[in-house]
Amino acid sequence: MNWKTEWKYLTWVVVIFLSCFYLPVGTARFDNAVLEAFHLVKWYAEEHVLLCLVPAFFIAGAIGVFISQASVMKYLGAGANKILAYGVASVSGTILAVCSCTILPLFAGIYRMGAGLGPATAFLYSGPAINVLAIVLTASVLGPELGIARGLGAIIFSVVIGASMAFIFRKDEQADAAAAIVMPEDEVSRPLWQNGLYFFSMVGILVFANWGQPQDPNGVWASIYGAKWLITSGFAILFAVILVGWFNVKAWKVGLVSLLVAVAGFVLPEHPALAFTIGFIGLSVITSLDTGETGRWFSSSWDFAKQILPLLLIGVFIAGILLGRVGHEGLIPSEWVAKAVGGNSLRANFFASFAGAFMYFATLTEVPILQGLIGSGMGKGPALALLLAGPALSLPNMLVIRSVVGTQKTVVFVCLVVVMATISGVIFGTFF
Repeated sequence: MNWKTEWKYLTWVVVIFLSCFYLPVGTARFDNAVLEAFHLVKWYAEEHVLLCLVPAFFIAGAIGVFISQASVMKYLGAGANKILAYGVASVSGTILAVCSCTILPLFAGIYRMGAGLGPATAFLYSGPAINVLAIVLTASVLGPELGIARGLGAIIFSVVIGASMAFIFRKDEQADAAAAIVMPEDEVSRPLWQNGLYFFSMVGILVFANWGQPQDPNGVWASIYGAKWLITSGFAILFAVILVGWFNVKAWKVGLVSLLVAVAGFVLPEHPALAFTIGFIGLSVITSLDTGETGRWFSSSWDFAKQILPLLLIGVFIAGILLGRVGHEGLIPSEWVAKAVGGNSLRANFFASFAGAFMYFATLTEVPILQGLIGSGMGKGPALALLLAGPALSLPNMLVIRSVVGTQKTVVFVCLVVVMATISGVIFGTFF
């Protein structure tokens, strides 16, 4: 017996055994926390997997197949023009109204295709953080100063965090830049404008299918919400035409799937997610059976789904046990959180940043949560700290980032977000 290696396995066995032996089953808080975890996973599966993650997986797969690695490295790689690379990455959230989990397949796609760590992490942060609707909602509900500070802070954060990551891991960046110099240009099977319109149609489906309901029933945002499925259908029609015209998908296959989607939409208009699901199942069948480029597209998308989805569901379950759902409690009592973020002290700002980084916020839910916390005595500094750290990070999000860039880079990224959010909260709370 070689105990130099076997002690590790023995330690795990002992830890798992003791955890099971002393599992507090039967206590009200633990039983409720487990139930809350399952509630949160069920809600996440209903609200986010079909409408958010599935389109994101297809977009990420398309990045890997239809965008050349040389092009990604040219514009977003370690040796790319910094102003252009960080400029594009830092404002991506104005287009992608997504949460911290939905951005992950897109981040993994561009990173694996050769995007530099700096621009890629700037994109990772800005995607969920710079959401125009969320910023407007923050300003209208929590005050214009918080809304403006959130918008400006998120843009600045994305650039600073991306640049900091690139500097800290500059040796890796230099190696990537050297590789980009010898990277040959790939052959292009279709013009840039066709690929651009193809991605535009998929992003349109992703954005408008997940358009959140604003609190104000009047105005532009409410009008868009009321017509979200009509707009989504328009993008879906454009997408179908592109598949037939430029990707050589058989028209009868696309027509059959479109017919099934239309029937589901007319028969059960109160369940639009059903028609949406039928559409993506049909797309999966069509592409998975193809041996050409659309087959490679499905294979690439499936690879992302296999890697990311299990980690997200595990992370959501753990977050549910610890913190529960909105308005419900997990193992950690909500009054602990309310007391810890009171006032504008450094401790309160740090706790708001740290807690926000590990909590899961669906798009726009952070605003009503903060509204309740502010009513319970939360200072404006900690409120901004949570707004800058919370939407961009979550425990499920961290698990997936680690699988893409490794433990060290993930820890540094999370620390940068928490520290910068804390400092911003302290400064903001001092003046407001």
